[in-house]
Amino acid sequence: MSTTAARQVATKVTVVTAPACHFCEDAQVALGDLAARYALDISVVDLESIEGRTLVALHRPAMNPLVLVDGAFFSAGRLPVKKLTARLRSTGRELPDPIRAEG
Repeated sequence: MSTTAARQVATKVTVVTAPACHFCEDAQVALGDLAARYALDISVVDLESIEGRTLVALHRPAMNPLVLVDGAFFSAGRLPVKKLTARLRSTGRELPDPIRAEG
């Protein structure tokens, strides 16, 4: 699949982050790891930006980060990585394993 094709079917993940938020940092690291296995379009939005304030006003998360998947609320606070992995696996958007592809 070409990079352009992968972007067209990528799962959009939006992470609204706050300063000095360790859950926010952990979520970004986990999403980086998942992006190696799944077609993801990750947007990191600062809580203090207009977009961040708008998303927080709309979804009213109890904690940071606010995580949206394809525009819908997914989680707030510590990112549930296993739950997100299961959801991504169900989309069929797993990227080819470069090691298996070469062999």
